[in-house]
Amino acid sequence: MTNTLKYGFALFWVICTLIGWPCAGVASTEAVVIGAPLPLSGDLQEFGRIMKNSLELAAETINQSGGIKESPVKLRFADTQGNVSMAEKVVKDLAAAGSVMMVGGYASDPTYRMARRAQKKDIPFLISTASADKITQRDWDNIYRLNPPISEYTQGLEDFWIKNFKPKSMAIIFENSMFGTTGAMRMMEFCQDQAIEIQAQITYDRKTASPEYLRALLAPLTAAPPDVIYMIAYLEDAVMLVQQIRALKITSLLCGGAGGFTLEEFTKRAGQDADYVLTAALWSPNVRYPGAMEYFNQYMERYGSMPSYHGAEAYSALLVAADALKRAKSFKSRDIRTALDQIYMQTPFGPVKFYNYENFKHQNSVKTIVLQINDGKFKTVWPPEVATMPFALPPVY
Repeated sequence: MTNTLKYGFALFWVICTLIGWPCAGVASTEAVVIGAPLPLSGDLQEFGRIMKNSLELAAETINQSGGIKESPVKLRFADTQGNVSMAEKVVKDLAAAGSVMMVGGYASDPTYRMARRAQKKDIPFLISTASADKITQRDWDNIYRLNPPISEYTQGLEDFWIKNFKPKSMAIIFENSMFGTTGAMRMMEFCQDQAIEIQAQITYDRKTASPEYLRALLAPLTAAPPDVIYMIAYLEDAVMLVQQIRALKITSLLCGGAGGFTLEEFTKRAGQDADYVLTAALWSPNVRYPGAMEYFNQYMERYGSMPSYHGAEAYSALLVAADALKRAKSFKSRDIRTALDQIYMQTPFGPVKFYNYENFKHQNSVKTIVLQINDGKFKTVWPPEVATMPFALPPVY
């Protein structure tokens, strides 16, 4: 390195320290670049915003604790727009930016494409949120996943129904992506195992869905409402579904399969229509994991809104990536993979260890929970050891 560059880095370090940028507390300014592919525009940007905020909080925490091998973490964000067509460009751009690995990934369809590309380019990719089973069933060496696959999302919900409230009938409504179809298939299997009648299976394309179109799909349920309407949706379609069901005066218990139903934005936009909605979830600040409440409070103080489990996943994924990079012999892909294989740590999202089981490879697994919306607020209702209120049936049920 030339003296000019050294002086430049030193000056940059002093400026970072004075203004409190994330490099504060790190001895070197030669950053370790981690790529973060997220939906930062388009109809999934609310999820991307929460994840980006959380990644930045995690980077600050890491850098204030000494960084990685005395170098600061530098996040390089890339906008997937939630579109499959952006996947290859995003991976190419992040690789060109010098990313030693990638952390993030929201929607399953583009993340699957990104994972395939990262595998070909030999870039380790720690997925924090995209949930389609298929992503970690391809025997890809470079692909690791922090969140459970979608087929495991409803374990807490299934346990709740078996032990607390077993429906006799159900309608399953889902958007037609990897996320929606895989989650719907799992719920169909559960209904068959538990002798729950499936009254309807309704699929739709979220990108073309409108209130009028969804209302027409839902209208047949008014004749004989099922005990439960189970919905798998992102944010825009989650709001439309609940509003149309309420407008049709269908008295079924409404339940979401995580996704858009877990966002504070959902409760704001759906208003009173969201009350009494149940949803599967992967995290809440009430879980008894080290740092969970601290992360929640830090996020609330910084951004003035509540993070969803997507944020806890992103925050924890970067902590896991940093731990692996600290222990890796080098930043070569094979050494990063070796370090990821050896991970066993507690995070605000829960314990993290990557297992190979059934058809999955490099897959973490955590317990899922059940939330219910009460007066516009998310409350944990299952399992009992972390519940903040008992489950309540809607008055019209």
